[in-house]
Amino acid sequence: MFQKKAICMLLTTSLLAACSNDNNDAVESSKVIEQKQEVTTEQAETITQLAEKSQVSVNHVYDQATTVLFKARALQASMFGVTEEVAGGYYADQLEDYSPAAETGLREKLRDHYKNLLTMHADTEAGEETRKVMANLARYYAGEPNFDVGYIDVWMGHTPFIVSQISGPVIDVPNLLQNNHPLKTEQDVKDYLARMAKFDRFVGSVNKKVLSDAEQGWIPPKVIINGALSFLQGFVQAEPNQHALVTNLQAKIANIHGIDSEQKAAYISQAEKSLETVVYPAYQELAKTMASLLDKATDESGIWAQPNGDAFYQDAVRQLGDTDLSPQEIHQIGLDEVERISKEMDAILRAEGYKEGSVGARMASLNDEERFIYEDSDQGRQQLLDDLNGMLADINKVMPSQFATIPPYDVEIRRIPVERQEGAPGGQYTPPTLDGSAPGIYWINLRDMESNPKFDLKTLTYHEANPGHHWQIALNMAQEDLPLMRRIAPYNAYVEGWALYSERVASEMGMYKDDPFGDLGRLKAELFRAVRLVVDTGLHAKKWSREQAIDYMAEKTGSAKSGVVSEIERYMAWPGQALGYKLGMLNILSQREKAKQALGDKFDIKAFHDLVLLGGAVPMSVLNEKITRWVETQR
Repeated sequence: MFQKKAICMLLTTSLLAACSNDNNDAVESSKVIEQKQEVTTEQAETITQLAEKSQVSVNHVYDQATTVLFKARALQASMFGVTEEVAGGYYADQLEDYSPAAETGLREKLRDHYKNLLTMHADTEAGEETRKVMANLARYYAGEPNFDVGYIDVWMGHTPFIVSQISGPVIDVPNLLQNNHPLKTEQDVKDYLARMAKFDRFVGSVNKKVLSDAEQGWIPPKVIINGALSFLQGFVQAEPNQHALVTNLQAKIANIHGIDSEQKAAYISQAEKSLETVVYPAYQELAKTMASLLDKATDESGIWAQPNGDAFYQDAVRQLGDTDLSPQEIHQIGLDEVERISKEMDAILRAEGYKEGSVGARMASLNDEERFIYEDSDQGRQQLLDDLNGMLADINKVMPSQFATIPPYDVEIRRIPVERQEGAPGGQYTPPTLDGSAPGIYWINLRDMESNPKFDLKTLTYHEANPGHHWQIALNMAQEDLPLMRRIAPYNAYVEGWALYSERVASEMGMYKDDPFGDLGRLKAELFRAVRLVVDTGLHAKKWSREQAIDYMAEKTGSAKSGVVSEIERYMAWPGQALGYKLGMLNILSQREKAKQALGDKFDIKAFHDLVLLGGAVPMSVLNEKITRWVETQR
């Protein structure tokens, strides 16, 4: 624009000069024009160079922020399979440092990048979107500046308790080591053993963070500590040669060529020794620390009971719920949604002959019917896994009816390992490596078979695999034109909102046709997420007790009590996380309906889904702006 305007002004000046002067003057004017045009061209080139330099500068900050994150989270680097350059050096033999000093350093660096990105500018609309998202991500990972407690989780962001029954480094790192550390070469084996040998420093750093947080008055509720102790004590129960960290190596080293049997045995023996002399003592020491905090821990269930806990929850609502709504407003939305969904379920139940009692009571009675429960045996568990694979294959066949772009990564279904199933959720997903050498994994908890009735499993599969988490995250990771940190963006309301929205889409694709009980399972899952709005705000803002939350969820959903207890204790450890599902889904549905109303027959569901998915996970405000712009271009 600058260059065009300048040339027009110069041409106007030259024409006026030609009309009032002789030919010589005209020649001179022509020379002046040429000179000024050269200057204008140079200026335009300078502007282009500055724009390119600015973009290089912005990209450099993106790269720096990504390296800061992965250098501090070596196992996450292994999970995604990033390069050494991205991770800031060789990381395959490293474990994380969660000491107070390391956590503070990580957060300060991320905040610096956040502040830098706020002052920068990209030269395109898409570039500006990326800059805003990357700045937001740096803030997301850095956490609230007024709280240096807890730790930074690559998926959850700022998490208040570094040790709990459901997550945290001492649960996640061994799991990542077993499932995401490659074991294909002898060097991989050496790196695996090097990591095992570093567990004393790694767990010791977590121990220091626990004590540092406790000095500030941040101690998990007694229920959370007892759950953590159950995990820590269970982790060290197996004989070294039977522990998952050893049996994992033993199973995979058998398939590595170029290592003789004697050396393989020596490596396995080394792993057993590390487990006995390094890993177990570190976990036992941490268990002592957690036990010592029980007398100081509160019986209260909500984060409000922690120092300035109300403020922490407000930030959690903004970050994990991705909303400016107050906890009170969210609570009411939950109550309204519970009522609406319950009416839909009541209609189906009555049609199937279940007319007596509350919706929750009738759903609970279904759990007692043998036809809906898999046998509590190895054979029953295998049959469940086989059925899940069949459900996934069925929906994959019809995905093209609603989706134009197919992710390039595979997904597998596996059970959650026995040693960590006690505090784990019913289902969860872990992403593939960037190069596709390892697939995405849909994990299912087979601890309690009554918690997995057959009518629940279609919906769980659509949520965790396709078109839910795997479809969305795999497509996000495949966007190679985006900065890496954005390709793995974990925005809770977007990610979980999409997965819950996917359950609705599966219904619209006909996956519950002639399957009223499966549709009940879908509505039950949606009801479950509506109940989460009520109990999360109940626990953390309205000061509900754990028992009050358990009773409400069990009454409204009819879910098995064992599953409900695990759910409520999960919300206690992860304040705000449970809000993202329903709030995110409601936002996506609202935006879709607005687009349909505006476009009428021009609305294309495949194009809408591409729009939502191919830009990667973003804050809801950014998503809404994208959809608004798209609607304008489609009119």
